[in-house]
Amino acid sequence: MNEAGRIVRIDPAATIPGGVVNVECENFNAQQSGSCAVYFNDERGWIVAASSRRVMASVPEVSGNPNAQVTLAAADAPRSQPQNLTVGVKLAEDLHMVANPAFDPEDGSLYVTRSGSRGQRMPISLLRLSSDGELSPFSGEIVNPTGIAFDTSGQMYVTSRLDETVYRVTTFDEAAPFARDLGVATGLAFDRQGRMYVGDRQGTIHRINGIGEAEEWAQLEPSVSAYHLAFGADGALYVTGPTVSSFDAVMRIDEDGDTNVFYRGLGRPQGLAFDRDGNLYVAASLRGRRGIVRISPDGSKAELAVAGMNVVGLAFSNKGEMIVATNDTIYSLPLGIQGALLS
Repeated sequence: MNEAGRIVRIDPAATIPGGVVNVECENFNAQQSGSCAVYFNDERGWIVAASSRRVMASVPEVSGNPNAQVTLAAADAPRSQPQNLTVGVKLAEDLHMVANPAFDPEDGSLYVTRSGSRGQRMPISLLRLSSDGELSPFSGEIVNPTGIAFDTSGQMYVTSRLDETVYRVTTFDEAAPFARDLGVATGLAFDRQGRMYVGDRQGTIHRINGIGEAEEWAQLEPSVSAYHLAFGADGALYVTGPTVSSFDAVMRIDEDGDTNVFYRGLGRPQGLAFDRDGNLYVAASLRGRRGIVRISPDGSKAELAVAGMNVVGLAFSNKGEMIVATNDTIYSLPLGIQGALLS
């Protein structure tokens, strides 16, 4: 053998640092465990398991370029021919995310949270990442900010899971209560008529009119952490809320408030978002593999699209980037995916 095997494909083809990918290969010499290795550019990854046909490896931090070259090494043989892998570039850390970040549709800036544990008041709980990459404090008025969303006019709203309130962030960057008494308010989304929906992790989906009056619109099983909401092109509301089960579902609620299972088989599903082709992306685990799961428009198929640990949410930029949020860090992956338009 004149080289350390041949890489056939990498599954998935995108990851954030710490994600575990499957390097499918041919003729990899895994017998000499002390000398076999997987390199991502020049950084050595940690091998989780290996055989002659497949190597599972945890991806290390790589340089700022998201296009990593993956190679196999074994004994004294030359490294294998490289295969490409997209690795997320770190944009910001020292955060506390519990749901999706959100892009401002007007200027492309990204809003993230330093939410804190329940009842913990952080000096700065909401931060803004400008389109040129500068992270700056935005507000400390909202305690435990969770869901962030913009309506069709570009107005920003934020839920607080502490005080049962949705806040409207004014043009002067002040947080004014908009709707109250919403339970443990977490997920936040707007339908195509501009109506607001808020998920209470105790099991209620509230629908809120333009003056902040709320009604109980649908009832689901309580969640152990949060509800996450996104509207599909069909006008239905899609909801995730992790339970104690390891086989959770994405729920679909139609425009009449009737509920059914869209897809079942995810572990701890959290933030979710649609692309313009109708695929649904969910921060979850699938068959024991964690990251961002892509589900087909009809809910018949699911696959891991991005590998990653501790992933809680995602968002799509108008440049085709996927922003992946873990508990404490956000990453950018240039995947060329356009997010669904709010209409």
